[in-house]
Amino acid sequence: LKRAARLAPAPCRWNSGLPVNIGVLFVPQQEAWVVERMGKFHRILEPGLNFLIPLLDRIRYVQSLKEIVINVPEQSAVTLDNVTLQIDGVLYLRVMDPYKASYGVEDPEYAVTQLAQTTMRSELGKLSLDRVFRERESLNASIVDAINQASDCWGIRCLRYEIKDIHVPPRVKESMQMQVEAERRKRATVLESEGTRESAINVAEGQKQAQILASEAEKAEQINKAAGEANAMLVKARAKAEAIQLLAAALAQQHGNAAASLSVAEQYVNAFSKIAKDSNTVLLPANTGDVTNMVAQALGIYTTLTKPQAVKTQDEMPQTHEASQSPATEVLKAEQGSSS
Repeated sequence: LKRAARLAPAPCRWNSGLPVNIGVLFVPQQEAWVVERMGKFHRILEPGLNFLIPLLDRIRYVQSLKEIVINVPEQSAVTLDNVTLQIDGVLYLRVMDPYKASYGVEDPEYAVTQLAQTTMRSELGKLSLDRVFRERESLNASIVDAINQASDCWGIRCLRYEIKDIHVPPRVKESMQMQVEAERRKRATVLESEGTRESAINVAEGQKQAQILASEAEKAEQINKAAGEANAMLVKARAKAEAIQLLAAALAQQHGNAAASLSVAEQYVNAFSKIAKDSNTVLLPANTGDVTNMVAQALGIYTTLTKPQAVKTQDEMPQTHEASQSPATEVLKAEQGSSS
């Protein structure tokens, strides 16, 4: 195969052929005709009407000034990590100097094609397989620069080089597919873990905010409750103070003591009506059935408590204290028995 490739004919560029000198010639646009006079370079005919001397002048070369597209055959190259690739491309070039393109090299298109192949092998040997696929543009630019440096003396300028296909061995292709699948599974796992982490963070943040709001609500509730209780206590105290003031004013009026005595007697009688409702254990005085005695006793207690005390001497103070203490003690015992 290598020998057949060496003996294969070089790719020939299309041209319009060599015209015959009849003295009057019309050169087409975007073509340059190289004329030799008696075997020596004479001049380059410009597009349009031209006159030559028959038999002395001969049109030796016809160069096309259009952009030329050359298909670079498929070739094998070894990368930096010892992977053999089959690669082909397309070469775009233009003849800039017809004189150099005619006399600088025998077949400029074939020379540029071979230069592109060797440069491609050299550049691929500097890159690994992964970088070959990632750095196609830089690889194309490197090949173009190398071709232009060598083809400057040929009067040809390479405009661009494009890689068409890159064929890798089947085993390497399978390994690359496995690598891609592993990379995608890795990305999926990472994304899933990041989603789980974000979800846990959001849940924890939500619980934190909920606890903060609940504590603030409880705090506000306790503050409002305390403020309400304080206001209620103030209102009750003010009402009680006003009631005491009204009661004192009513007692100071005429027959106030009699009305107070009647009220105390009623409360004393009502207290006995609630006996044995809250508990089975009851303490009763000896004369429970004597209602008259009970009312008289309640009036006596009130009279004793409201009776004005005269100012006495220090010698009589202990006796007076003991005498006044005994009825008060009896009153307290009677009230305790009635309340129980």
